[in-house]
Amino acid sequence: MRDFADGYVAEDPLLVAAREYAGELGLTPVSPSAGAALRLVAAAGAARAVVEIGTGTGVSGLWLLRGMRPEGVLTTIDVEAEHQRVARRVFAAAGLAPGRSRIITGRARDVLPRLADGVYDLVFVHHDRLEYAAAVAAAERLLRPGGLLVLGDAWAGGRLIDRIARDAQTVALRDVLRALRDEEGWLPAFLPTADGLLCAVRR
Repeated sequence: MRDFADGYVAEDPLLVAAREYAGELGLTPVSPSAGAALRLVAAAGAARAVVEIGTGTGVSGLWLLRGMRPEGVLTTIDVEAEHQRVARRVFAAAGLAPGRSRIITGRARDVLPRLADGVYDLVFVHHDRLEYAAAVAAAERLLRPGGLLVLGDAWAGGRLIDRIARDAQTVALRDVLRALRDEEGWLPAFLPTADGLLCAVRR
């Protein structure tokens, strides 16, 4: 099933190259099926303002930008400037105007408080799962009502449903998923893409 899902929407050479750059840097970008889902939800929500936590080499960012409105702006945050240099090259090679992306180098916990309240259509989180809870709290402030939160790598490489997995990152992820399911302020659903996406609409 994973092979079919990942192959259903084929990645173009630019996305393939960005994925290869990620591998060279030891990063694991979103799967092709997750990328297609990100493009879908960005397009369905006619997203103009998106925050991405975890730039990587631009794989997820490019998928998001291709679903956003033509005037939309992606604000993407990563602690590694080297990764973001690659992402800038990827976005430029895709023919995207420089103003379509705002690339901020820094820790999410330092950058997110500086972003405006209630103006973002989508927040995508794909970085250290120990910081997912803080990112969710920030997203609740950043998103407009009806805005969408998406957590990447929600299967945690299969550890999410492995009953004996008790490492800190997996436990933190389970806690976040449970809180989003039980919190009245969110309307969640788990999308079983190859790597898993947890989506939640802010009521």
